[in-house]
Amino acid sequence: MKGKKSKLNYKNRSRLRIGYMGTPDFSVPALASLIEANHDICIVYTQPPRPGGRGKKLQKTPIHKFAEDQGILVTTPNSLKTPEAQEMLSSLNLDALVVAAYGLILPPAVLKIPKLGCLNIHASLLPRWRGAAPIQRAIMEGDNKSGVCIMLMEPGLDTGPILSCEKITLDSHTTGASLHDDLAFIGANLINRTLIDFANGKIAAIPQNDQGAIYAKKLSKEDGHLDWSKPADELERLIRALNPWPGAWGVLNGERIKIHRASVLNIDSTVTDAGTILSNNLTVACGKGVLKITELQKTGKKVMTSVEYLRGNPMEIGSRFG
Repeated sequence: MKGKKSKLNYKNRSRLRIGYMGTPDFSVPALASLIEANHDICIVYTQPPRPGGRGKKLQKTPIHKFAEDQGILVTTPNSLKTPEAQEMLSSLNLDALVVAAYGLILPPAVLKIPKLGCLNIHASLLPRWRGAAPIQRAIMEGDNKSGVCIMLMEPGLDTGPILSCEKITLDSHTTGASLHDDLAFIGANLINRTLIDFANGKIAAIPQNDQGAIYAKKLSKEDGHLDWSKPADELERLIRALNPWPGAWGVLNGERIKIHRASVLNIDSTVTDAGTILSNNLTVACGKGVLKITELQKTGKKVMTSVEYLRGNPMEIGSRFG
């Protein structure tokens, strides 16, 4: 199937007029990369400041703080559907909009405004893991690879044709935090050459195969509640995937315990109720196999090794996670 090439002739231009849309830490490296490449970044869109921290004071997003430090105009509209918001965007005369984890759906009218369209930096190998939480879902499901796709946006949720991809191998040490950082770095490198190559007609956008589509649902804190009846290897992946947010947790003696790191022991646990502590070094029976907890955290306390934790919290063998 033929891909969609840019219909504009930029005659080997290497500097474009760009608007940028992003919100969390993931979106910062790509903006930094575009600035370093000397593009004209005329505006940054991000989510409005929201209450956070102990004092619940209004907090600017990571991309907001970074863009302001760079002297770039920042805007925080609650919606892009209003005529006023769309007229403002049209007045900027953009070559392209680059989007990375912005958090708002772009209306069809907005997608048509930039001359080259809107390019999205998506943290998965599309069409696998469209949606809000592709990094964590890939680890949770035991994928052996992930990556970044630069996609030409259309009205559907991450359904647009692909301009470029770069893969990365996942292993038993990959966490949500480490994969987030790796993919943010890959996206920052990939967006520059993709943007220029597309502008100059050197690459085409290839349609996705919808038959391979899987959606990565948004995460909540409840997703981290460990169901000990599941296999140990599945729980260990969940712990890595949700580290640092929203975190995997269980309830022991009426207290919520966040589990940061664990390993799988191939021991038969079927004779013991799932969630039961089997030894004084925090091994826990699962639906299949045994999980050895190595790093954990009580609410409001620092992260501790299991040895440090047990020193101040003696554990009775046979105790059970609720």
